[in-house]
Amino acid sequence: MPSPYRAIFAAPGSKGFSAAGFFGRMPLSMMGIGVVTMISQLTGRYGLAGALTATLAMAAAVFGPQVSRLVDRYGQRRVLRPFTLVSVAAVAGLLICAQQGAPDWTLFVFAAGAGCVPSVGSMVRARWAAIYRGSSRELHTAYSWESIVDEVCFIFGPIISIGLSTAWFPEAGPLIAAAFLLVGVFWLTAQRATEPIPHPKSQHTGGSALRSPGLQVLVITFVATGAIFGAVDVVTVAFAEERGHKAAASLVLAVYALGSCLAGAVFGLLHLKGKPATRWLVGVCAMAVSMIPLQLAGNLTLLAVALFVAGLAIAPTMVTTMALVEAHVPRTKLTEGMTWTSTGLAVGVALGSSAAGWVVDAAGAKAGYAVPVAAGALAAAVAFLGYRRLAKPVPTGGRGEDDRHLRTDDDERVA
Repeated sequence: MPSPYRAIFAAPGSKGFSAAGFFGRMPLSMMGIGVVTMISQLTGRYGLAGALTATLAMAAAVFGPQVSRLVDRYGQRRVLRPFTLVSVAAVAGLLICAQQGAPDWTLFVFAAGAGCVPSVGSMVRARWAAIYRGSSRELHTAYSWESIVDEVCFIFGPIISIGLSTAWFPEAGPLIAAAFLLVGVFWLTAQRATEPIPHPKSQHTGGSALRSPGLQVLVITFVATGAIFGAVDVVTVAFAEERGHKAAASLVLAVYALGSCLAGAVFGLLHLKGKPATRWLVGVCAMAVSMIPLQLAGNLTLLAVALFVAGLAIAPTMVTTMALVEAHVPRTKLTEGMTWTSTGLAVGVALGSSAAGWVVDAAGAKAGYAVPVAAGALAAAVAFLGYRRLAKPVPTGGRGEDDRHLRTDDDERVA
């Protein structure tokens, strides 16, 4: 492991909570694509598969910030465990209904229940922020590491999910995803020493973290970015099936994640100067432009190459996004703020996967790649329009006063 990464793991407990976060985040890459594969295997209806994935993502978008707000107030252990059990139970109901051929409405009900899954990535990043608050270099490396972990999940998650659903039985992918969630969350919440100190309701002033103008720009842009990811997943599965190699979709999507993983690893080694907002804008625009070559790919090999190149822009943009959230959101609302970006992605995934599913059903897989192109153009437009909000310094009396107040509280606890 390169020395900057080795250095951040000198903090006690850091290896344990990062490892637990890996397992807890595997469902992020497995559940949606697993539902698409399962429903397409059982019914052949990509429109229904995309709509169910959209329901799952939309439910996560609704529940996620509320769960994280509770975490900021009451702590990770008290909140995450019960919500995880509800989500796992809903996944079980979804699989049973799909296997038994139950009416479509039952699938949507359980998909919505499964969406109350907590944002494990935000919980892990909040632990890093608590350890390295005030140490921008180490925090940049820690966020880069977690971005690498995200992409490793997206490399292996689709392979496991699609592979098991096609080679074993259709429900296998979502089933294993639920098992990963259960193990990851309970392992993470068992590690109390690194859990961020919760902040009572009396310390939460000013309402939701989403009131931050900078966070609003990030979330809206991430809606369009999520539409890219959701559309690429659905269309790639359909593209591979049209060419008689459906199981190969997992490998192609893994190459997409591999590009991001490698870029994230290099990005974490750099000590960049200049405005993070400018780097973020460049990253969003690069993601948008990288969608154009997908429409030109005539076979799986060319598609994999195009997706690898497209993936190079993802992790650096995500790392910079977390740094911007940390800069624009008060400390008492940090977990919620990070989760709002995940919420934006979830909403986008919902819209993108649903739109892509209907386009594939109506016009074929290759036409479906127009959806991520349009989503990328929208993301770039929003990023340009909102750039000035992100470039502005955080107003005095906002985050700064909040942090001074909380440092006093923490000192009193220690005393």
